[in-house]
Amino acid sequence: MAEVNYFLNEEQQMIVELTRQLAREKIIPVRARLDEQEEFPWDLVKDFAQADLFGLFIPEEYGGLGGGCFEMCLALEQLAYGCVGVTTTYAASALGGYPILLFGSDEQKQRYLPDIAAGAKLAAFGLTESTAGSDAAAIQTTAVEEGDYWVLNGSKQWITSGGEAEIYTIIAMTDRHKGPRGASAFIVEKGDPGFSFGKKEKKMGIRASSTTELFFDNCKIPKDRLLGRRGMGFIIAMRTLDQARPGIGAMGVGLAQAAMDEAILFARQRVQFGQPVIAFQAIQHMLADMATEIEAARALVYAIARTIDTGIKDMAKLSAMAKLFATDMAMKVTTDAVQVMGGHGYMADYPVEKMMRDAKILQIYEGTNQIQKNVIGQALNKEYAKKA
Repeated sequence: MAEVNYFLNEEQQMIVELTRQLAREKIIPVRARLDEQEEFPWDLVKDFAQADLFGLFIPEEYGGLGGGCFEMCLALEQLAYGCVGVTTTYAASALGGYPILLFGSDEQKQRYLPDIAAGAKLAAFGLTESTAGSDAAAIQTTAVEEGDYWVLNGSKQWITSGGEAEIYTIIAMTDRHKGPRGASAFIVEKGDPGFSFGKKEKKMGIRASSTTELFFDNCKIPKDRLLGRRGMGFIIAMRTLDQARPGIGAMGVGLAQAAMDEAILFARQRVQFGQPVIAFQAIQHMLADMATEIEAARALVYAIARTIDTGIKDMAKLSAMAKLFATDMAMKVTTDAVQVMGGHGYMADYPVEKMMRDAKILQIYEGTNQIQKNVIGQALNKEYAKKA
């Protein structure tokens, strides 16, 4: 059967084969149990660490494999084929590590990145608050300089791997009068005095992933935990999200592929009116749309990830496109997969029910898809203003 050739090199093909094997042999057999019991996938974290996956995006000098956005997308797609909840835990550690990789001093990189690369410590990213999600200027968490320390007060909401991760990159206001330019980024470690966690949230999907609040009550951290320069917090947050968003698109591609595969297998076996339902044109058209939309999303995500790896400075528009298109596609494909399977698809005995629940978060976290449209629209306005 003809397939699109994305011209992967030998190393990239190995990444695909390794993560595909992990998804099928390690993730799929336990995904239903992890979802039902809302269990954090520590055993799978160890499997990923043993396979050196946590170091995929980290340079070799800090113990990583030196891959880029494209290599991360290849891995995330295959892992998400198995379970988006499990894959979110893996992706979240990269999200927490990117600020250190992109803006950390060499000393900070040497201190934190090797442990993240080895999977010895998970990382997490703390931006969202109850009143500040997409509106980063509304952040209430503060960081005040006191002698040789920064003192943090406030809270963060819906933090992936909260309570499980050891290393947290936190955005806090250091000068509220400057708006977004008054935010700074800090590294906070689990166990720092005054740093605690809320209850584990109960969620519609990605139940294997831990989501909690973070609390800072006069949390005292050394001065050398400031990332970049004071006032760079908003820039650090946006650059981090720009780097990570194509990976969310890749997760959408992997999830959609899994849902379509399940729908096709079912449609070939389910007999109605004396023939498999896949013989009916109505079903064939639904499957044709799924296959076409998945391949279009895969091509877009791959192309944008490769472009980002060339070192372009302004990646916000392209990054937003990758997430927007691929995750909207994933929501549609998983919904249609449930529809193809009818009542069976709605039952928890079949995995597409879980897939549909998991798909929804991809349109929400790391910036809602409405925010992605804002990012794209604003970028287009600036581009055409320059041409005028």
